[in-house]
Amino acid sequence: MRVVLRTDALTKRFGPLTAVDGLDIEVREGEVFGFLGPNGAGKTTTLRLLCALIAPTSGSAEVAGMRLGRDDERIRAAVGILTEHPGMYERLSAADNLRFFASLYGLDRPTAEAQVTRFLGLMGLAEQRDRPVATFSRGMKQKMAIARAALHEPRILFLDEPTTGLDPDAARTVRDLITSLARDGRTVFMCTHNLDEADRLCDRIAFFRHRVIRIDEPDRLRAELYGRTVEIRVTPAPLPAHLERVRAVAGVREAWMENGAILVRTDDPLRTDPVLVRALVDAGADVAFVSERRASLEDVYLRIVHEEETTS
Repeated sequence: MRVVLRTDALTKRFGPLTAVDGLDIEVREGEVFGFLGPNGAGKTTTLRLLCALIAPTSGSAEVAGMRLGRDDERIRAAVGILTEHPGMYERLSAADNLRFFASLYGLDRPTAEAQVTRFLGLMGLAEQRDRPVATFSRGMKQKMAIARAALHEPRILFLDEPTTGLDPDAARTVRDLITSLARDGRTVFMCTHNLDEADRLCDRIAFFRHRVIRIDEPDRLRAELYGRTVEIRVTPAPLPAHLERVRAVAGVREAWMENGAILVRTDDPLRTDPVLVRALVDAGADVAFVSERRASLEDVYLRIVHEEETTS
């Protein structure tokens, strides 16, 4: 996949405060890229920089083939952004809000009308299209803002906490839209505090606190920090002899018994699991099930951030 967003030592200072410090990232076409960090880490400032809404103090960036600082107007027209506190025209209807923004994006009238109908439908707001936005709930307004950001089919969609204020049904609608956009080759750059959501949606994630701490795929970070742990349930309860058989299997890094199960740490479960099952059956155990235990992304995040704090 080709790179559609690249930064080189991008920095933003507000007086003595450095909000973004030497940002170096590459984001690929069709990728859902998660940008994770605590409050005050500079995530929203980064989004505003990349959307050419504020100017950097130093460094450079290329967004959708355009140069920050040289092509700012074109960048703003080519991207979509959902800010943390999106505003809509409260007295206008849902459809009229989107029609207005479609005109700002330069869509002709037939295309605009088709897109308005399409995105109101995708967001589950088709039946409310003629209602004033002032009558909408917070979650409905959030869905409206997401529709507005995606209306003109931007190459890169920047989302700041996209499911904030949404009920589970609406949050799932937004996640489905993000997945659909990425499948169509759109790039989604997503800031979120929802680590479970990031784990499910993102191809890669960056842990960020004024500067990038780590970038990688969630599963690669898990494997690096925790290895891969397989849980094996046998009947009757596992015996010490079963554990010894498991430890003798090539590729097993560590094995122990816990709460009536055998836990095995291995780098390649696909290769070792069949051998483990055969070894246990040969030892007289009946294998009830084999499953992989995954460290949560929250565990990964907290460990990486803690290590960063202790070394900095």
